[in-house]
Amino acid sequence: MTPTSLKPPFNMESALQKVQMAEDAWNTRDPERVVLAYSVGSVWRNRTEFLRGREEIKAFLQRKWAKELDYKLKKTLWGFRENRMAVSFEYEWHDETGQWYRSYGNELWEFDEEGLMRERRASINDAPISTAERRIL
Repeated sequence: MTPTSLKPPFNMESALQKVQMAEDAWNTRDPERVVLAYSVGSVWRNRTEFLRGREEIKAFLQRKWAKELDYKLKKTLWGFRENRMAVSFEYEWHDETGQWYRSYGNELWEFDEEGLMRERRASINDAPISTAERRIL
């Protein structure tokens, strides 16, 4: 499946598939692949960063995964309607010193008629964890 295989309006099955596709793509940690799920003019708010367009998103993802080493993500659908979804997530990663973190967040997604995400709003908090506390392996 490709990001445009599932187009709005979403039903339960297609919304769950869309979330799983996003999780799978992000877990590749490949900015070239991930960015293809977003419209050319996609607008993001990620923590305190505001991004516009695939090139800014790709540069952001490259910076992110250079810092967040061994990143592993789990997404959960919270709700959907027509062309919008609410998703919760958590991911684990470590920094260059070996300190592990679990990052928790919520995203609001809006899709265009082709099934590409045209808007993403993410709120995220990081919590230091020990290696023994890891649960997303």
